[in-house]
Amino acid sequence: MVKKIGFIGCGNMGGAILGGILKSGLFKPEEVAASDAFETAANAVREQFSVDACTENRAVAENSEIVLLSVKPQFYAAVIAEIRDLIREDQVVVTIAPGWTLKRLEEAFGRPVKLVRCMPNTPALVGVGVTAYCQNTLVEKGELDRVVRVLESFGQAEPIPENLFDMEAALCGSSPAYVYMMIEAMADAAVHGGIARAQAYRMAAQALIGSARMVLETGRHPGDLKDMVCSPGGSTIEAVRVLEEKGLRSSLFEAMLACADKCSRL
Repeated sequence: MVKKIGFIGCGNMGGAILGGILKSGLFKPEEVAASDAFETAANAVREQFSVDACTENRAVAENSEIVLLSVKPQFYAAVIAEIRDLIREDQVVVTIAPGWTLKRLEEAFGRPVKLVRCMPNTPALVGVGVTAYCQNTLVEKGELDRVVRVLESFGQAEPIPENLFDMEAALCGSSPAYVYMMIEAMADAAVHGGIARAQAYRMAAQALIGSARMVLETGRHPGDLKDMVCSPGGSTIEAVRVLEEKGLRSSLFEAMLACADKCSRL
Protein backbone atom coordinates (compact mmCIF):
# COMPACT_ATOMS: atom_id res chain seq x y z
CA MET A 1 0.00 0.00 0.00
CA VAL A 2 1.34 3.45 -0.99
CA LYS A 3 1.44 5.74 2.03
CA LYS A 4 0.43 9.41 2.05
CA ILE A 5 3.69 10.35 3.77
CA GLY A 6 6.86 8.53 4.73
CA PHE A 7 9.39 9.57 7.37
CA ILE A 8 13.03 8.62 6.94
CA GLY A 9 14.46 9.19 10.41
CA CYS A 10 12.49 9.01 13.65
CA GLY A 11 14.51 11.19 16.01
CA ASN A 12 13.27 14.08 18.13
CA MET A 13 12.25 16.33 15.25
CA GLY A 14 10.84 13.59 13.05
CA GLY A 15 8.91 12.17 15.99
CA ALA A 16 7.54 15.60 16.88
CA ILE A 17 6.28 16.19 13.34
CA LEU A 18 4.87 12.69 13.08
CA GLY A 19 3.07 13.04 16.40
CA GLY A 20 1.69 16.45 15.44
CA ILE A 21 0.36 15.22 12.10
CA LEU A 22 -1.40 12.23 13.65
CA LYS A 23 -2.79 14.29 16.52
CA SER A 24 -4.30 16.74 14.03
CA GLY A 25 -6.09 13.92 12.19
CA LEU A 26 -4.71 14.95 8.79
CA PHE A 27 -3.50 11.40 8.20
CA LYS A 28 -4.45 8.13 9.83
CA PRO A 29 -1.69 5.91 11.22
CA GLU A 30 -2.18 3.40 8.41
CA GLU A 31 -1.44 6.18 5.87
CA VAL A 32 2.01 6.86 7.36
CA ALA A 33 5.30 4.95 7.07
CA ALA A 34 8.54 5.49 8.92
CA SER A 35 12.06 4.12 8.92
CA ASP A 36 15.05 4.44 11.20
CA ALA A 37 18.48 2.87 10.97
CA PHE A 38 18.17 1.73 14.58
CA GLU A 39 15.68 -1.07 15.10
CA THR A 40 14.94 0.07 18.65
CA ALA A 41 13.91 3.52 17.34
CA ALA A 42 11.73 2.00 14.62
CA ASN A 43 10.05 -0.27 17.17
CA ALA A 44 9.45 2.66 19.51
CA VAL A 45 7.76 4.69 16.75
CA ARG A 46 5.61 1.72 15.78
CA GLU A 47 4.53 1.23 19.38
CA GLN A 48 3.93 4.90 20.12
CA PHE A 49 2.15 5.94 16.91
CA SER A 50 0.82 2.65 15.47
CA VAL A 51 2.38 3.36 12.06
CA ASP A 52 4.29 0.99 9.79
CA ALA A 53 7.92 1.34 10.81
CA CYS A 54 11.03 -0.48 9.67
CA THR A 55 14.79 -0.08 9.22
CA GLU A 56 14.60 0.03 5.39
CA ASN A 57 14.82 3.60 4.08
CA ARG A 58 14.39 2.42 0.50
CA ALA A 59 11.03 0.81 1.28
CA VAL A 60 9.70 4.09 2.68
CA ALA A 61 11.09 6.12 -0.25
CA GLU A 62 9.57 3.78 -2.80
CA ASN A 63 6.10 3.59 -1.25
CA SER A 64 5.30 7.15 -0.09
CA GLU A 65 3.69 10.03 -1.97
CA ILE A 66 5.56 12.57 0.18
CA VAL A 67 9.00 11.59 1.47
CA LEU A 68 10.19 13.54 4.52
CA LEU A 69 13.90 13.33 5.30
CA SER A 70 14.16 13.80 9.07
CA VAL A 71 17.63 12.43 9.73
CA LYS A 72 20.40 14.62 11.14
CA PRO A 73 22.22 16.84 8.61
CA GLN A 74 25.41 14.78 8.75
CA PHE A 75 23.51 11.73 7.47
CA TYR A 76 21.78 13.45 4.55
CA ALA A 77 24.41 12.61 1.95
CA ALA A 78 24.38 8.90 2.77
CA VAL A 79 20.57 8.66 2.93
CA ILE A 80 20.07 10.54 -0.34
CA ALA A 81 22.64 8.31 -2.05
CA GLU A 82 20.68 5.32 -0.77
CA ILE A 83 17.25 6.42 -2.05
CA ARG A 84 17.85 8.76 -4.98
CA ASP A 85 17.33 6.13 -7.68
CA LEU A 86 13.88 5.35 -6.24
CA ILE A 87 12.42 8.86 -6.17
CA ARG A 88 9.82 9.30 -8.93
CA GLU A 89 8.73 12.40 -10.82
CA ASP A 90 5.36 12.42 -9.03
CA GLN A 91 6.89 12.38 -5.53
CA VAL A 92 7.76 15.41 -3.40
CA VAL A 93 10.77 15.23 -1.10
CA VAL A 94 10.52 17.39 2.03
CA THR A 95 13.69 18.18 3.99
CA ILE A 96 14.25 19.71 7.43
CA ALA A 97 18.06 19.88 7.69
CA PRO A 98 19.87 23.18 8.32
CA GLY A 99 22.69 23.80 5.89
CA TRP A 100 21.17 21.68 3.12
CA THR A 101 20.14 24.24 0.53
CA LEU A 102 17.92 23.44 -2.45
CA LYS A 103 20.98 23.61 -4.70
CA ARG A 104 22.94 21.24 -2.50
CA LEU A 105 19.99 18.84 -2.37
CA GLU A 106 19.58 18.90 -6.15
CA GLU A 107 23.28 18.13 -6.60
CA ALA A 108 23.04 15.24 -4.12
CA PHE A 109 20.10 13.69 -5.97
CA GLY A 110 21.93 14.16 -9.25
CA ARG A 111 18.76 14.78 -11.26
CA PRO A 112 15.60 16.90 -11.17
CA VAL A 113 13.56 16.17 -8.02
CA LYS A 114 10.62 18.05 -6.51
CA LEU A 115 11.94 19.56 -3.29
CA VAL A 116 10.37 21.51 -0.43
CA ARG A 117 12.86 22.68 2.16
CA CYS A 118 11.45 23.25 5.65
CA MET A 119 12.70 24.42 9.02
CA PRO A 120 10.31 23.28 11.80
CA ASN A 121 10.64 23.28 15.59
CA THR A 122 9.80 20.72 18.26
CA PRO A 123 6.52 22.31 19.51
CA ALA A 124 5.10 20.61 16.42
CA LEU A 125 4.49 17.69 18.78
CA VAL A 126 1.76 19.64 20.58
CA GLY A 127 0.38 21.34 17.46
CA VAL A 128 1.96 24.77 17.93
CA GLY A 129 5.11 24.52 15.84
CA VAL A 130 6.47 27.16 13.50
CA THR A 131 7.81 25.97 10.14
CA ALA A 132 9.49 28.04 7.45
CA TYR A 133 9.45 26.64 3.93
CA CYS A 134 10.59 27.25 0.37
CA GLN A 135 10.53 25.08 -2.75
CA ASN A 136 12.31 24.55 -6.03
CA THR A 137 10.74 25.38 -9.38
CA LEU A 138 9.62 21.80 -10.08
CA VAL A 139 7.02 21.82 -7.29
CA GLU A 140 3.59 22.71 -8.68
CA LYS A 141 1.12 24.85 -6.78
CA GLY A 142 -1.19 21.97 -5.91
CA GLU A 143 1.75 19.94 -4.62
CA LEU A 144 3.03 22.83 -2.53
CA ASP A 145 -0.45 23.42 -1.13
CA ARG A 146 -0.57 19.80 -0.05
CA VAL A 147 2.78 20.03 1.71
CA VAL A 148 1.73 23.29 3.40
CA ARG A 149 -1.41 21.56 4.70
CA VAL A 150 0.89 18.97 6.25
CA LEU A 151 3.00 21.70 7.84
CA GLU A 152 -0.06 23.55 9.10
CA SER A 153 -1.42 20.39 10.70
CA PHE A 154 1.14 20.81 13.49
CA GLY A 155 1.34 24.60 13.73
CA GLN A 156 2.05 27.71 11.69
CA ALA A 157 3.74 27.58 8.27
CA GLU A 158 5.57 30.61 6.86
CA PRO A 159 7.06 31.03 3.37
CA ILE A 160 10.58 32.41 3.79
CA PRO A 161 13.24 33.21 1.15
CA GLU A 162 15.91 30.54 1.34
CA ASN A 163 18.67 33.08 2.03
CA LEU A 164 16.97 33.80 5.39
CA PHE A 165 16.71 30.16 6.51
CA ASP A 166 19.76 30.28 8.79
CA MET A 167 18.34 33.26 10.65
CA GLU A 168 14.92 31.60 10.83
CA ALA A 169 16.53 28.54 12.38
CA ALA A 170 17.93 30.74 15.14
CA LEU A 171 14.60 32.53 15.56
CA CYS A 172 12.27 29.52 15.64
CA GLY A 173 14.07 26.22 15.11
CA SER A 174 16.43 26.63 18.06
CA SER A 175 14.51 29.10 20.21
CA PRO A 176 12.54 26.49 22.21
CA ALA A 177 15.86 25.69 23.91
CA TYR A 178 16.22 29.35 24.94
CA VAL A 179 12.68 29.39 26.29
CA TYR A 180 13.14 26.14 28.23
CA MET A 181 16.25 27.60 29.85
CA MET A 182 14.21 30.65 30.86
CA ILE A 183 11.42 28.50 32.33
CA GLU A 184 13.98 26.45 34.24
CA ALA A 185 15.71 29.54 35.63
CA MET A 186 12.41 31.16 36.64
CA ALA A 187 11.32 27.95 38.37
CA ASP A 188 14.64 27.64 40.18
CA ALA A 189 14.22 31.14 41.58
CA ALA A 190 10.64 30.34 42.60
CA VAL A 191 11.79 27.17 44.35
CA HIS A 192 14.43 29.22 46.17
CA GLY A 193 11.59 31.45 47.31
CA GLY A 194 9.55 28.52 48.62
CA ILE A 195 7.23 27.48 45.73
CA ALA A 196 7.05 23.74 44.99
CA ARG A 197 9.06 22.82 41.88
CA ALA A 198 6.26 21.18 39.88
CA GLN A 199 4.00 24.15 40.54
CA ALA A 200 6.81 26.56 39.67
CA TYR A 201 7.32 24.90 36.27
CA ARG A 202 3.60 25.03 35.51
CA MET A 203 3.25 28.66 36.51
CA ALA A 204 6.39 29.80 34.66
CA ALA A 205 5.33 28.01 31.48
CA GLN A 206 1.81 29.44 31.67
CA ALA A 207 3.17 32.95 32.22
CA LEU A 208 5.19 32.65 28.99
CA ILE A 209 2.19 31.24 27.09
CA GLY A 210 0.02 34.12 28.25
CA SER A 211 2.64 36.73 27.41
CA ALA A 212 3.16 35.31 23.91
CA ARG A 213 -0.59 35.27 23.27
CA MET A 214 -0.78 38.93 24.30
CA VAL A 215 1.73 39.78 21.54
CA LEU A 216 -0.13 37.72 18.93
CA GLU A 217 -3.70 38.66 19.82
CA THR A 218 -3.33 42.34 20.66
CA GLY A 219 -0.93 43.19 17.84
CA ARG A 220 0.81 45.63 20.17
CA HIS A 221 4.55 46.14 20.23
CA PRO A 222 6.29 43.96 22.85
CA GLY A 223 7.82 47.09 24.33
CA ASP A 224 4.35 48.59 24.90
CA LEU A 225 3.19 45.41 26.61
CA LYS A 226 6.30 45.44 28.79
CA ASP A 227 5.59 49.03 29.78
CA MET A 228 2.07 48.04 30.87
CA VAL A 229 3.60 45.78 33.53
CA CYS A 230 6.25 48.24 34.72
CA SER A 231 4.73 50.66 37.22
CA PRO A 232 6.87 53.70 38.13
CA GLY A 233 9.15 52.82 41.02
CA GLY A 234 7.69 49.31 41.15
CA SER A 235 9.07 45.80 41.49
CA THR A 236 8.82 44.87 37.80
CA ILE A 237 10.92 47.78 36.57
CA GLU A 238 13.47 46.81 39.23
CA ALA A 239 13.59 43.30 37.74
CA VAL A 240 13.92 44.80 34.24
CA ARG A 241 16.82 46.94 35.48
CA VAL A 242 18.67 43.83 36.65
CA LEU A 243 17.94 41.96 33.39
CA GLU A 244 19.36 44.89 31.41
CA GLU A 245 22.39 45.04 33.70
CA LYS A 246 23.02 41.31 33.23
CA GLY A 247 22.65 41.59 29.47
CA LEU A 248 19.54 39.53 28.74
CA ARG A 249 18.82 41.23 25.42
CA SER A 250 22.39 41.28 24.18
CA SER A 251 22.86 37.64 25.22
CA LEU A 252 19.85 36.55 23.18
CA PHE A 253 20.93 38.73 20.26
CA GLU A 254 24.45 37.27 20.19
CA ALA A 255 23.19 33.71 20.77
CA MET A 256 20.91 33.93 17.74
CA LEU A 257 23.67 35.32 15.54
CA ALA A 258 25.97 32.50 16.67
CA CYS A 259 23.23 29.96 15.96
CA ALA A 260 22.61 31.34 12.47
CA ASP A 261 26.32 31.34 11.72
CA LYS A 262 26.65 27.72 12.82
CA CYS A 263 23.68 26.74 10.63
CA SER A 264 25.34 28.32 7.61
CA ARG A 265 28.40 26.11 8.16
CA LEU A 266 26.63 22.77 8.64
